[in-house]
Amino acid sequence: QDRTLTKMKTMIAKDPRNALAAATATASLAAAHAETSVDELIKSIRSQNDEIRGEAWQNAGPIGAKAVKSLADVMHDLDFEIARSARRAIWKIVRYAGRPGAEDEARAVESELIPLLTSEVEAIVRETLWMLSEIGGNKSVRPIAKLLTQPAVRDDARMALQRIPGDTSLAALRSALGSVPEDFRYNIAEALRKRGVRITDYPSQKLVPKPA
Repeated sequence: QDRTLTKMKTMIAKDPRNALAAATATASLAAAHAETSVDELIKSIRSQNDEIRGEAWQNAGPIGAKAVKSLADVMHDLDFEIARSARRAIWKIVRYAGRPGAEDEARAVESELIPLLTSEVEAIVRETLWMLSEIGGNKSVRPIAKLLTQPAVRDDARMALQRIPGDTSLAALRSALGSVPEDFRYNIAEALRKRGVRITDYPSQKLVPKPA
């Protein structure tokens, strides 16, 4: 790959008209390298060697959004350590994308995470909700709000909406206060209070005296 890039630079130096062809070739090389990086990551994550697997998930962050789907598939692995390593790798990607100045990366990772909310595996849905609570934006709000009707993960969804900034998530919480089952409205009200909204109904359950 390095020799190819050197050759392209020489071509451009000789004739600037070669710049477009060189740019196209560079993009193709980058795409091929990205695919190789994901393949190598998955191979290492599936390794039975703890050191290889550990190094792989710890350094997954920069590989980015393109690895999320493949890693999510590995989260189904019957080997607990392999599945856990895949989960840890996605978390590394999420936190790397969430760094300051990486908005485009965060949105790309968000787009790859959203489909995981429809997983039949409850643990994956819950994990994804917390990942989106860190980097999610307006695009995540509606898919997350739909989960407020599912008892197993509704409080995780509520917490995700509470943590995602902006008017869209706030509006989703306001809407949910009037639509979720009565017993869950206390949780929604608490989330709204955390967002600075004054709610007089549904007092915090922490303040309700417990029966003697």
